[in-house]
Amino acid sequence: MLQAFLGIDVAKHKVDVVLLKEQNKLKHKAITQTPEGFAELQSWLLKQGVVQVHACLEATGSYSEDLAIFLQEQGHRVSVVNPARISAFAKSQLARNKTDKIDAELIARFCQTQNPELFIAPSPAIRELQVLVRHLDNLTESLQREKNRLEAAVKSKAVVQSIQTLIQVLKEEIRKTRKKIEDLFKDHPDIRNDRDLLATIPGIGDLTASKLLAEIPNLKRYESVKQLVAFAGLNPRQYMSGSAVYKKAHISKTGSSRVRKMLFMPALVAKTKGEGFKAFEKQLLKNGKAKMVVVGAIMRKLLHIIYGVLKNNKPFDPLLAFAA
Repeated sequence: MLQAFLGIDVAKHKVDVVLLKEQNKLKHKAITQTPEGFAELQSWLLKQGVVQVHACLEATGSYSEDLAIFLQEQGHRVSVVNPARISAFAKSQLARNKTDKIDAELIARFCQTQNPELFIAPSPAIRELQVLVRHLDNLTESLQREKNRLEAAVKSKAVVQSIQTLIQVLKEEIRKTRKKIEDLFKDHPDIRNDRDLLATIPGIGDLTASKLLAEIPNLKRYESVKQLVAFAGLNPRQYMSGSAVYKKAHISKTGSSRVRKMLFMPALVAKTKGEGFKAFEKQLLKNGKAKMVVVGAIMRKLLHIIYGVLKNNKPFDPLLAFAA
């Protein structure tokens, strides 16, 4: 049976798809970003004579994930790809124009030629955890903004009272959200066990562990730690051209910025207090590495340890983590 490929360009309210069939025949359709739109897409595929398609879309948070899960439930093969990979593919194809339809066609051809790995849907509990921790982040950022406004010496008494009220409301919502997160862990002992294991790693507390489990769904299913490091965009990138041009290596950043952000402070804590990390930092500095390069290396080391701890279902052991 000849395979069909579906390139999907996802926006907030609209989804453009291009179906690529045998002999490079193309069909385009636009649907709404709603359950009704998803059902319309499935009906359209069946009318095109396509029972199973390999669908490909960029990772754009909940917008892409909802559609990916729907298509997977309909029996289709689905890949959710880092946007940086699509961007690199577009450059390799010398793509000059950009519209939603053109982007969808480009993604379909990427799927056809690159055969990206299949999407594994996170469990409903992990999806709920992700929503909760992101909401907690938003509330915490809003609280800090209001505190900053209060410290900016606002002269209006009415405005000060309003800000103080907002601060109290935000604090209460943060408390409620934290409780919901804790209740979720109580209801799912397997996820709680993973969180507790991660919390044994220097620099990683319960909240960071919760965020890691939410932002790296199916963490234990990665075939290698290299895949996990690449997902986070913490793999080193080198630039060399002949014998004349050489630039210092740096992290690629073509991965999850959320994961990199949440590992930054734990890396700073680990290198000052974590057993094994202080010697690791000292050796890197002795080798001439810049301070920020060292921080990146510790963030990468943390990911290696996170992977090992969850894969082996054992708490952090510095003797194993820093074995020669």
